[in-house]
Amino acid sequence: MRQMLLDLGAEKPQTLETFVVGHNAELAQLLQQFAQRAPRPPGERFVYLWGEAGAGKTHLLRALATDARARYIPAGAPEREYLFDHGIDLYLMDDCQLLSPDMQIAAFGLFNQARENGALLVSAGDKPPAGLALREDLRTRLGWGLIYQVKGLTDDEKIAALTHAAQARGITLSPGVLPYLITHYRRDMRSLSAMLDALDQYSLETQRPITLPLLRSLLQLEGEPKA
Repeated sequence: MRQMLLDLGAEKPQTLETFVVGHNAELAQLLQQFAQRAPRPPGERFVYLWGEAGAGKTHLLRALATDARARYIPAGAPEREYLFDHGIDLYLMDDCQLLSPDMQIAAFGLFNQARENGALLVSAGDKPPAGLALREDLRTRLGWGLIYQVKGLTDDEKIAALTHAAQARGITLSPGVLPYLITHYRRDMRSLSAMLDALDQYSLETQRPITLPLLRSLLQLEGEPKA
């Protein structure tokens, strides 16, 4: 039951507005322009995002994909997802480091078609383009335009963001709950936000305030190891 609660929390729609910007203000502004389809110079219609797991790359791509004229393409997507469609003007390729040899060819073709037809393309990976173990022509395409490192939040920034979210929802947290959470649970903001929702629900169900004992109890129910 608890795991189902966390899974449901993790499926909340991701938007540009719910992305905690941190040190990514320039990137956030650029992607807002992409979402609005603001005119871009040819060399700035391609953007590549890289960074550690949990920094927010997938959040940003999925946020842009809420537009009907956008297409989100995860690394395991079938080849048909890489086919250019004149009804789509924004393509979003995630986890490029995981592309199979066949899908690398398909992604290379999509880059060329997007360039020829004036479409926008945002891709993401765990390393800068030059560090990816991909075919050379695709690495070149990934480095065509703007390259941004998505910088993860510090622990203090995560605590500040979660505190703000709790206050906005009228959730009272005992001192020490959030510092303990970010050191004993998954560290990405999506999972942490889902746990905040779970804590709120668990508090209501058990009629107990959100304290360290309540958090430890929920973590034990979830069987979560220390992060």
